[in-house]
Amino acid sequence: METESLRPLMAIVVSLVGATLIVVTRKSPNLREGCSLATAITKFLIVASMLPAILEGHSFQYTLFSFLPNIPIRFRVDALGILFALLSSFLWIVTTVYSIGYMRSLNEHAQTRYYACFALTLSATIGVAFSSNLMTLYFFYEVLTLVTYPLVAHKETEESFAGANKYLFYLVGTSKAFLLVAIIGTYALSGTLDFNQGGLFPSDANPVALILLYLLFLAGIGKAAIIPFHTWLPAAMVAPTPVSALLHAVAVVNTGVFCIFRIILQVFGVARMEALYLGWVTVILASITLVMASLYALSRDNLKTRLAYSTVSQLSYMILGGGLLSASGMAGGVGHIVNHAFSKITLFFCAGSIYAATHKTNISQMGGIGRKMPWTMTAFSVGALSMIGVPLMAGFVTKWQLALGSIESGEKWVLGVLLISTLLNAGYFLPIIYKAFFDVPLQHGEMILQGDPHTEIQGEEGGEPSFLMVFPLLLTAAASLFLGVYPEILSSLIRLVIR
Repeated sequence: METESLRPLMAIVVSLVGATLIVVTRKSPNLREGCSLATAITKFLIVASMLPAILEGHSFQYTLFSFLPNIPIRFRVDALGILFALLSSFLWIVTTVYSIGYMRSLNEHAQTRYYACFALTLSATIGVAFSSNLMTLYFFYEVLTLVTYPLVAHKETEESFAGANKYLFYLVGTSKAFLLVAIIGTYALSGTLDFNQGGLFPSDANPVALILLYLLFLAGIGKAAIIPFHTWLPAAMVAPTPVSALLHAVAVVNTGVFCIFRIILQVFGVARMEALYLGWVTVILASITLVMASLYALSRDNLKTRLAYSTVSQLSYMILGGGLLSASGMAGGVGHIVNHAFSKITLFFCAGSIYAATHKTNISQMGGIGRKMPWTMTAFSVGALSMIGVPLMAGFVTKWQLALGSIESGEKWVLGVLLISTLLNAGYFLPIIYKAFFDVPLQHGEMILQGDPHTEIQGEEGGEPSFLMVFPLLLTAAASLFLGVYPEILSSLIRLVIR
């Protein structure tokens, strides 16, 4: 049953109000940051208030206005949308607390712009999550790219502008050249853009045209970072670490995967995907991406860059799950949206804490850092083990479901891909843990040879950063462990998504 409600709109608008308050209170940092935190909490509570009804099989909708005849800007809250909205809104709260510690510790400039853009980003993210049709989704997808550009370019250096411009070029370029064309083609073939469980194309639609449309959707959703449309993500690591944490471990990249699940489930439908072998195409592309990205990660010494390529790989686990089209496979893909978010944001938080405390960015410079920052590196270890897929960690649950899904789908060769990628995950994460806890710290002269530009001022300093940074990373690490031990907490919602 669908209920007309203002709550979907309220969940979007509250961040716009929050961004305004952040700008108005810019002369009082405490008040400004209080507005940011209060807005994040309010958004999460609005989203969470709709969860009980969704679990009972109901949905909420609200029509804002008609953009074109039969193409309204409309919001609809269903199981997939609320899963993504709950995840992103909750992690915004955590990231806001972390940001306060990070931005103050490093005395970052343009903090008002930073917090305001974060609020606008969450408005766009929830807009994507609650979109009722392709046009509404496309509008907020584009807005998300534009409002995150200042966050990526935050440092205002030549390197940051170069990274931000690449980010903008790839995401706007692919959405205009491919995604918009696919949306227009979908309307031409179906006469509608409204999402429909099971697909929206008529039974007599041209198969060749549908295959081309699907490939256009995959190429146009650049935020999913499928090779070769992935290089924007490592380039965007020039952003401050809290930006990398929320945007490139949760909001932006998960928006891309979320959109692909919308296309699979509610534009084409599982039956049509199977009939046209589009699931097989998806699995092939995802498999190539997750193995190649893991190989790239192995060769990167910069910690954030290694995490960026890890993200490219992990996103393809989700897409692979969707492409398997089996119950277990799709459950693994959807579940990995949540499990990856908590584990990867932990890793980015840890990278930021290391930088705030020591100004080190390269893995080769982090020998023995676990002895000086035990809480940070313990949390990092939990996040890394989850990404590898060690039992009792969240990542193990979804990798196990993907393995079951590959058997159910008759694509047993995918088991080999999962095994290879898991070994590669271990290959680029375990050396970091070993170096942090068991390696000998570099001496002053060795750090100079390693090219650490901050060696002169940092010397042998260390220790944990502020509590405002350590607490969030411990919380998200604990969540990664909790979701591994109690995976059933998500099962009811995931079943509604893939039914």
